[in-house]
Amino acid sequence: MRKNNLKGWLYLLPAMLFLGAFMVYPLIDVFVYSFEEGYNFASQTYFDIGFYNFSYVLHDTYFLQALKNTFLMVVITVPVSTGIALLISVGLSAVKPLRNLFQTIYFLPYVTNTLAVGLVFMILFKKTAYSDGLVNLLIHWFGGASVDFIEGPYWAKMFVMCFYIIWVVMPFKILLLTSAIASVDRNYYNAARVDGTSAFRIFRKITLPMISPTIFYLVITGFIGAFKEYSDAVALFGTDLNAAGMNTIVGYVYDMLYGDSGGYPSYASAAAIILFVIVLTITCINLLISRKLTRGFS
Repeated sequence: MRKNNLKGWLYLLPAMLFLGAFMVYPLIDVFVYSFEEGYNFASQTYFDIGFYNFSYVLHDTYFLQALKNTFLMVVITVPVSTGIALLISVGLSAVKPLRNLFQTIYFLPYVTNTLAVGLVFMILFKKTAYSDGLVNLLIHWFGGASVDFIEGPYWAKMFVMCFYIIWVVMPFKILLLTSAIASVDRNYYNAARVDGTSAFRIFRKITLPMISPTIFYLVITGFIGAFKEYSDAVALFGTDLNAAGMNTIVGYVYDMLYGDSGGYPSYASAAAIILFVIVLTITCINLLISRKLTRGFS
């Protein structure tokens, strides 16, 4: 028995060393940096230890704007993308002809390069000297006034950003939810139909409870992914996200390290720790809610 345990630990050793070197150690390092005030990366020196870095970050207007943007993206994109993906998955499960073709079409945005999709969105929404963009042409067709979605008002930029994120993340959710619905025992549906149960009641009483673990998984990972948004914002609004007013928390951390305001690893570490605490808190809340709802379904 002891030999088997030793073998198991030996098999796990490479993975543990890798995780320790590239995940655990950097996390500890960031935690230490966040408390070192006036840290100088070149000389590896600092003048005090305390909470000044957190105070600076929490009072920085750029960070507060990034925090606001990130929360709006999370609150809008996670429930909307999950809800739409659920509706599409239910529709795909009910359609047998060309189901595989539709699944492939819906999954295409997920395997397409992020920057390429961002460029397409810019063409659709951005006003130029030669064209107002395809979306504005449709708005004109319905009698509305054109809107500059890329360099215009905040609400327009946030709309494009959320629309873009939903477009990118939805295919993965559709794939998982379609698979979850397909795995539900068909005998439940047959018994419900024999009793004359309506389609909506079948969905609410059978489909939804059976696929609830997948839904909760997508919600939790969706929250985590939305809080880490950065590349999608760059794809739409360029690298100077502070000027566009569309920076995210991850973008703020990057700017503090490498951007125009770069060279402040202590501030970047403090912002990263704040993001970590936010994500951890929301994940724990989601887990508690999912357990209660799962018990309620059962």
